[in-house]
Amino acid sequence: MGSKNKLKRFKENETFTNVFQPTREEVVGDQFPLKGKWSSDFFKNDNPIVLELGCGKGEYSVGLAERFPEKNFIGIDIKGARFWRGAKTAVESGMNNVAFVRTQIELINHIFTENEVSEIWITFPDPQIKYKRTKHRMTNAEFLDRYKKILKPSGFMHLKTDSEFMHGYTLGLLHGLGHEVIYANHNVYKNEGAPAEVTEIQTFYESQYLEINKPITYIKFRIK
Repeated sequence: MGSKNKLKRFKENETFTNVFQPTREEVVGDQFPLKGKWSSDFFKNDNPIVLELGCGKGEYSVGLAERFPEKNFIGIDIKGARFWRGAKTAVESGMNNVAFVRTQIELINHIFTENEVSEIWITFPDPQIKYKRTKHRMTNAEFLDRYKKILKPSGFMHLKTDSEFMHGYTLGLLHGLGHEVIYANHNVYKNEGAPAEVTEIQTFYESQYLEINKPITYIKFRIK
């Protein structure tokens, strides 16, 4: 994507009422005004809040919001030029149950308060295979602790990935730490039983993986 195109998207993001782009200083200083107030001040209802972390173009956030109008969805990514597409689609479709925040995922506890979130989706994260990159792996123990703080006690997590490494690593970690694995499937398009939203909503990259017959994996779990 050219820098001209990126600038155009950044400018357009600023006009969308469903996009929030706080500075790092605001977030770290706990000055983000919607923390603890997403239901009352933005969505203006008490419907469950569902996050998509590393939302990319926002296809999953928008797809889930269409499928589940009784829930509210928030896509989070540091790359605003990417989720511009999802934000624009939501605005043009008049969807009022989806929003996007441009921030780093490790700052999530500054964007949401305890028990504010009902579900978290992690879709196609970078598996960070090299050992030195373990700390950036989005399902490592440290990240799970962050998610636990903002999730309701009954809250679910979903991991959908094309990385067999990430799937295996996460399953092993969940079992090792005594978390509850509700459902696991290492090839959702070949093996039956995956929830409809796992196979019926596809990201741009996912459709490319499917063209080359790359298995897509999925885990639904609860952090104990």
